[in-house]
Amino acid sequence: MSSQWWEDRPPSRPRRVEGGVRAKSQRGAIGSQWWSRRFIAVLETYGMSGRLSRGRSYARAGQVLEFTLTQGKVTAKVQGSRVRPYQVHIGVLPLTKPQWTRVCEQLASQALFRAKLLAGEMPPEIESVFAECGTPLFPADGADLDMRCSCPDWGVPCKHLAAVCYVLAEAFDADPFAMLAWRGKGRDELLAAMRAADSALRSAGPGAAASSASVAALTPPLEECVDRFWTGGLSPARLRALSAAPAPSGAPDLLLRMYEPPPVTVRGKDLLDVLGPAYQRLAADDDVEPAVGD
Repeated sequence: MSSQWWEDRPPSRPRRVEGGVRAKSQRGAIGSQWWSRRFIAVLETYGMSGRLSRGRSYARAGQVLEFTLTQGKVTAKVQGSRVRPYQVHIGVLPLTKPQWTRVCEQLASQALFRAKLLAGEMPPEIESVFAECGTPLFPADGADLDMRCSCPDWGVPCKHLAAVCYVLAEAFDADPFAMLAWRGKGRDELLAAMRAADSALRSAGPGAAASSASVAALTPPLEECVDRFWTGGLSPARLRALSAAPAPSGAPDLLLRMYEPPPVTVRGKDLLDVLGPAYQRLAADDDVEPAVGD
């Protein structure tokens, strides 16, 4: 039986609820950051504009209840027109342990990624890192998502699923680590894995077998690259992106927090406890405007 009849029915009015998860965006598109917009783009590949529009209305009205995000899945209850809320499940395949190992090694090898992630930002280049490791960061299309709802609408996504997706996109807006946790690693676990990968790369040294294999694979013989030997290794666009990535404001001690603290004490205090206030003071001094005549 075709589900077209359901799409053509006039939308029923949901039962109003108090205390639901209400989308912050009350008009226009939902998703203010590039990573949340990429997720919404996956949802829009379904092409069901009517259901998506009603889903946005549900999200903005606070019809989503008991929203929970865990590794590989999101579960929620959505209050529709019936007395009992509908059960919603949105699943995604988490990365395997070897995949996460490759990703963390690549992220740890770039100071830009460490700095951005520690500051709670998601650099656009991270998407290519996941792709190069053989596992896209975002689902390629709707077929990569396991979407289920207990409502009688056979279409996917129904308005209840769409509402949860929009709430999920705003959760990604608020915390980009939520998206990575959905794929298998939360903030603390990811940063710890990156520090461990960075330490392993440093301790291995240039003479280690792994490093030698990597260099041999990435560096062709000189006679094969004489014509491009003096060209830059990065494109101008990438160089501009790197040079335009200063340490984020509000985190002057970011470099101190990027690595494990050294086993050094100063008058009984950890070195980080001593240096942290100094970094904060230096940043505060930079913000002070000079007096007239200085």
